[in-house]
Amino acid sequence: MAMLWTHFNAGKWGMYPILFWSVIIIGIIVERALYLYGSSINKDVFLTTMQKCILAGDVAKAVKVQSALNNNSNDNDRPEEDWIHPPFTGVAKAVKMCSAANAPLARIVQAGLVKVNRSDDEVQAAMDEAALRELPRLSRRTGYLAMLANLSMLCGLLGTVSGLIASFGAVSGESVDPSAKARILAEGISEAMNCTAFGLIVAIVGLIGFSILNGKTQSIEDDINEASVQVLNLVVTNRQKVNLSGVGSVA
Repeated sequence: MAMLWTHFNAGKWGMYPILFWSVIIIGIIVERALYLYGSSINKDVFLTTMQKCILAGDVAKAVKVQSALNNNSNDNDRPEEDWIHPPFTGVAKAVKMCSAANAPLARIVQAGLVKVNRSDDEVQAAMDEAALRELPRLSRRTGYLAMLANLSMLCGLLGTVSGLIASFGAVSGESVDPSAKARILAEGISEAMNCTAFGLIVAIVGLIGFSILNGKTQSIEDDINEASVQVLNLVVTNRQKVNLSGVGSVA
């Protein structure tokens, strides 16, 4: 820490804008990581559960699965057998392991399932409406990371140029003691290099965070698109098996 503080002071004023951007970058990365990884869900288990419920004609049970996913935010570590007891009687065959609660995928599919007694177009419209609410929340603020990384790098470059201008300007002055010119030049170069280094470090962190979070966002969106289409097709092609009793009360 002492060495870090020494280098920070050597960078002078150019370090403070970089520090400001670094705090924002870290804050966005932490907030987005908590949200995205908390919004993940085991898509394969989810689809298997939905298929079993819908093919069995028990849409009410399928809706309960969505409610269980959305309401049990602190139950991810519960043993598997705990899921087979009330209050969700249909969860016995439905939920094995759910990696997250308050999942956008669960809410989008639920929006369609509660409209299963309507026409196919209305089911599709309900899921599309829910998707329009959920998808923007996944990518919110992630795009700022790329911009902030560029700003950090540019601020480092600005500090570099400023340090070099100050050092060469001081050295070229006629009133400067020749014995002090080497020290002034070294201090200016140190300021320039420290600003460059810190700016690049913060930019690298920001770009890595952007890449990871953007990839996670895309993965969740792909799961949502795939699962919602599969569930919709299951409902549409198996309407004759669907038991509508209890859907309204669960919704």
